[in-house]
Amino acid sequence: MTSRKIGVAAAAAAALMFASGGLAQAQAQTGATSTPVTHGAPLPGVCVFSSQQAVGTSTVGKYVGTRMQQIVGQVNSELQTERTAIDTEAKALDAQKTTLDKATLQTRAQGLQTRFEAWQTKAGQREREVQATEQKAFLRVAQEMDPLIKSAYQTNHCSILFERDNVILANPAMDLTPTVVAGLNAKIQQFAFDRENLPAQAAGQ
Repeated sequence: MTSRKIGVAAAAAAALMFASGGLAQAQAQTGATSTPVTHGAPLPGVCVFSSQQAVGTSTVGKYVGTRMQQIVGQVNSELQTERTAIDTEAKALDAQKTTLDKATLQTRAQGLQTRFEAWQTKAGQREREVQATEQKAFLRVAQEMDPLIKSAYQTNHCSILFERDNVILANPAMDLTPTVVAGLNAKIQQFAFDRENLPAQAAGQ
């Protein structure tokens, strides 16, 4: 295998060294509209809530985002170190291919290919683990938030609750998000978690 072939394959596999798109979405905050809006009177019994804003602006949600960035950074560092070593060896083998006998060249190329395939497998494994970690961490936040949403719903005598991010406009007086965020901040600020360790998948899965 030449260094060029490994470089091309590595570039394709680099998509597995991720930036966690779900995390970015969960951290996004809704921006203020540029045009002021005059709302009508709040509708009795109708309430709205933004789960995205609640997670993105709460102390624990920000903590999870920061911790996930640390975990992704650790994974990327691990994968990049191994890939650099493979690329370096591939270039060295390319430089020696005119001086090595065919059998030796083939044996070393096959060994390099095996190492690269193992790296690809590990990259896929780490991607699944990061995704599982993110899902589990934000599930914990959702579980902590659930009773607060229900409490705000009952306190405000709501008859129906809409996801605010699916509503174009709503009177802020009907919005439970600030109340839930305040409650969540008082309830929990952070919790320890590390990258999930998933069982390795069989080849071809």
